[in-house]
Amino acid sequence: MSHNRVIIDDTTLRDGEQSAGVSFTLEERLAIACALDAMGVPELEIGIPAMGHEEREEIRAVAQLGLQARLLVWCRMRPEEIHACRGLGVNLVDLSIPVSDQQITHKLRRDRAWVLSTVARCVAEARDAGLAVCVGGEDASRADPGFLLAVAEAAQRAGAERFRFADTLGIMEPFGVYERLQALRRSVDLDLEMHAHDDLGLATANTLAAVRAGATHVNTTVNGLGERAGNAPLEEVVAALTRLSAHQTGIDLKQFPLVSKLVERASGMTISPQKSVVGEMVFSHEAGIHVDGLLKDPLNYQGIDPRDVGREHRLVLGKHSGRHGIRWVYASLGIDITAQEADSLQLRLRQFARRHKRVPRSEDLLTLYDSVICHGVGLA
Repeated sequence: MSHNRVIIDDTTLRDGEQSAGVSFTLEERLAIACALDAMGVPELEIGIPAMGHEEREEIRAVAQLGLQARLLVWCRMRPEEIHACRGLGVNLVDLSIPVSDQQITHKLRRDRAWVLSTVARCVAEARDAGLAVCVGGEDASRADPGFLLAVAEAAQRAGAERFRFADTLGIMEPFGVYERLQALRRSVDLDLEMHAHDDLGLATANTLAAVRAGATHVNTTVNGLGERAGNAPLEEVVAALTRLSAHQTGIDLKQFPLVSKLVERASGMTISPQKSVVGEMVFSHEAGIHVDGLLKDPLNYQGIDPRDVGREHRLVLGKHSGRHGIRWVYASLGIDITAQEADSLQLRLRQFARRHKRVPRSEDLLTLYDSVICHGVGLA
């Protein structure tokens, strides 16, 4: 793998579907897998075999699509769950085990020695079954740093190819992530993967910090879907890696709108209009000063070229619109207005914004023009 290459391991079909109330149909699962593959996502985590026969059949169906992406499944370090991963057409498994004292003691009712012996035994068992292994360190963010290194070293000795650092509760910040991943990078030769949750709104920042510290793989979900506050959003992570660093992902950013809408419909989870990269309003401009600057040169108010992510700038009218923006929007509707007419419309636009709490649609603008300019109706 190139030094600047970061592998996106998207888990929309596993951790994303673990969002409360979300359940994909087989058709939706296949459509999402195909869409992610078509945009160049190199790895997809597609399910949990231990959930039962139906889940395993759906995993097989995804595997039979013949995608370019490498596929993996998730299970706990239990012999019966490892056995359930066989014969699915998927050759990579994330074997997850708690690594914090909190979860080792109060969830597993075990001790550190048991965790280390289980890692050695289960990784070997999965390898004997013909599976490549990523060891997932659940709750790694609360693990004792020395013990975390011991777990990663045990995974490497047993034949794992990757270690997943899971900030399961979303409680880390970028500086701490950088230090923890850097320590792992110095100690093991495994590929390292960051799994970030967004409980404090830091999942993307933590993922970028992990990459800077030496992570080779990162988990994402489309629209940031996932348990509680969700996971690191695919669109944010890829756009940030592309825009802010020299790291390459091989993903076609122009496909984001299509994939985002697909997952929004399938999940039933409506995204905010201001959701970064894919939200309806994130490339919309109303404020007069911004619109004037944008019309003069897009670079005045353009941090990301919307064309790079399959979007375009949109000028909308509202309370804060200035004369230039009003004239430009009406010109786009085929109506040339004077500066004085723009001033008259500005008053009605402010009233419309207060009353309706939304951006006026084309038909609203035409009605305002007809009443104010054509018929000279004053403010009501």
